[in-house]
Amino acid sequence: MKRSKLYRARLVSVDRQSRYALAEAVKLLKGMPVPKFDETVEIAFRLGIDPRQSDQVVRGAIVLPKGTGKKVRVAVIAEGDSAQKARDAGADVVGFEDLLERIKGGWLEFDVLIATPDAMRVVRTLGRILGPRGLMPNPKTGTVTDNTGTAVQEAKGGRVEYRCDRAGCVHMPIGKVSFTPEDLVENAEVATHTVLRARPATAKGTYVLSATLSATMSPGIRLDLKDMVKA
Repeated sequence: MKRSKLYRARLVSVDRQSRYALAEAVKLLKGMPVPKFDETVEIAFRLGIDPRQSDQVVRGAIVLPKGTGKKVRVAVIAEGDSAQKARDAGADVVGFEDLLERIKGGWLEFDVLIATPDAMRVVRTLGRILGPRGLMPNPKTGTVTDNTGTAVQEAKGGRVEYRCDRAGCVHMPIGKVSFTPEDLVENAEVATHTVLRARPATAKGTYVLSATLSATMSPGIRLDLKDMVKA
């Protein structure tokens, strides 16, 4: 694969055979040549699980203490008090039948969709539209709830959903390159702690096989797992 000039310039500063302490990796990432936009910083874990087994799927949501640096558009399908709580919390769009019709018509200008349990009977009919885009509300990720106000605040304040892929890897954003090193380290530590706590009871052997820190256009920086677990 042909790499960009920026990628090659960044690759020079990374020893691909070494594993870096988290704070050292963040410092290295922030010291790399920068593009003309504020890149997203991501942490990735390769897990010793079998994602083909339903009881070994690692999935959930966390609220990063320092946020993600991304402006999140939140839509809420609810009625009555739940709808008002969502509006008061700052939801971008709130509705019920009218919102459902807009989505059926192809309108998808939102990043997170929240619905009350009562609304799910009709929201499920949108599975073919929402499912492939990862927008279907789910109780496991906190997007099916009567407490719509809290859900909206969390979504806008740094809430991140994660789920292992077919290879047993979990990826999640932990901020922007413009964040301070301390903020990126704190978010990364919370993400690591969350993934460690999500270990399936049926998973055997080593759980976290490797972890990597990267930005949108950077090479991956391998992390020292012992240092991360200790932290």
